[in-house]
Amino acid sequence: MHPETLALHGGYRSDEATGSVAVPIYQTTSYQFRHTQHAEDLFALRELGNIYTRIMNPTCDVLERRMSAIDGGAAALAVSSGQAASTLAVLNLCQAGDNFVSSTDLYGGTWNLFVNTLKGMGVDVRFVDPADPEAFARATDARTRCYYAETLPNPKLQVFPIREVAEIGRALGVPLIVDNTAAPVLCRPFDHGAAVVMYSTTKYIGGHGTSIGGLIIDGGGFDWEAHAERFPTLCQPDPSYHGAVWTEAAKPLGPIAYILRARVVLLRDIGAAMSPFNAFMFLQGLETLPLRMRTHCANAAAVADALTKHDKVTKVIFPGHQDGEVRRRAEAYLAGGFGGLVGFELAGGREAGRRFIDALKLVYHVANIGDARTLAIHPASTTHSQLSQEDRMSTGVSEGYVRLSVGIEHIDDILSDLAQALEAA
Repeated sequence: MHPETLALHGGYRSDEATGSVAVPIYQTTSYQFRHTQHAEDLFALRELGNIYTRIMNPTCDVLERRMSAIDGGAAALAVSSGQAASTLAVLNLCQAGDNFVSSTDLYGGTWNLFVNTLKGMGVDVRFVDPADPEAFARATDARTRCYYAETLPNPKLQVFPIREVAEIGRALGVPLIVDNTAAPVLCRPFDHGAAVVMYSTTKYIGGHGTSIGGLIIDGGGFDWEAHAERFPTLCQPDPSYHGAVWTEAAKPLGPIAYILRARVVLLRDIGAAMSPFNAFMFLQGLETLPLRMRTHCANAAAVADALTKHDKVTKVIFPGHQDGEVRRRAEAYLAGGFGGLVGFELAGGREAGRRFIDALKLVYHVANIGDARTLAIHPASTTHSQLSQEDRMSTGVSEGYVRLSVGIEHIDDILSDLAQALEAA
C-alpha cells in the first residue's frame, strides 16, 4: 500500500477486546502473565509479548509497525527521543575501543553526542565529508562498526549520497545508519541500501509540537553473520542475556537481530522508553504526515524563491536551489518535494540574524523543526553554540545563518512575516 494508506492503516485494524478503531492508550507499566510457563517463555524470548512498558507497550507497538511499514523495514523500536534513537542506534553495534564513521553534515546535538559523550564511553567517531563517498572507505578499519548520516542534514541541507555510501559499506561489511528525520515519506533509505533508519518523531512525524520521541527501524536486509567478526554485539554470546547470540536468537522471529538486541538489552538496561501517551500522539500526527509533507515542501520552495530576491540575503540554502552533484542527489533521493527546511545567510552576520529573529511576529522562535507551524532559529547562538567555530562551519552554520522550518500556514502570511522581519535585520 501507499504511504497515505499505511499512515492510517499500517499495523492495526481495531482493538481485539473492544473493537476500537482508534489505537487505545495502554497507560500501564505491567502485563498479567497467563501462567508461570508463559512468563518464563517471554523472558527467555521463546515467545514475543508484553513484559514491561520499559521494554514494549501495545500503543508503541502500533507506531513501530506503522512506521516500519511506511519505510519498508522489518521491525522498529520506539524510544524516548531522537537523541536516544541516535545513541542506541550506534551503541547497539559499538563498544569501548570501537569506532564509527560519520558524515560531517549533522545536527549540532548529534555532533556533540558523538564528539563528547560517546567519546567518553570509549567509542571514537571519525568525521568525513560526504561530498566524497570514498572518504568513508578510507576511514574504515577492522574496528569500524557502522557509518552514520542524515538524509537531509540539518542545517546544511545537502542530501546525503545514500546509495553510494551504502554500497561502499556493504562491500566492507559496514552498515549505514540513516537519520531520516527531515525527510519522512519523501525518502525511503532502505530502498537505497541503508541498513538502519532512525527518526526524531518529535519533528514531522508528530507535527504538533506536543511530544518528544524517537524511532529506530531495522531494515532486515543486512547480513550480520557474513561479517560476524565485525559485530560482536550481535554475533558473539551476550553475557547480559544468558549468553544469547542475537543473530541466532532472532532467526525464528525474522531478520531482526539488530532491533531485537536494541530492545531487550539497551532499552531494557538504559530505560529510554517512549511513553504510551506520546506514542498515541505520534500516531495522530502520522495519519496526516503525507498530506502535511506536500504543503511543507510547496511552502518551503516558495519561501526559498522569495528569499533569493531580497537584498539583505546573501545566500539561500535549499535543495531545490542547488546544482551539480548535490542537486542530482536531491532529485535522486527526495520524492515529491525538497523538504520543509530553508536556510539563509544575512549580510549583517550574527547581529542581523538576532534582529531578524526578534522581529518575527507570526513565525515562532523555537529549537525544533517539523511543526505544522513555521519556526525559525539562529543556530550559531543556540543549537550549534556548543561547537567550536571550525566545527560549526563544518556543519554549515555561519554567523549570519538562519534556519527556517516552513509550516503549513497560508504561504502569503508566512512571506509577509518574513518580509517585515527582514526589514529589521
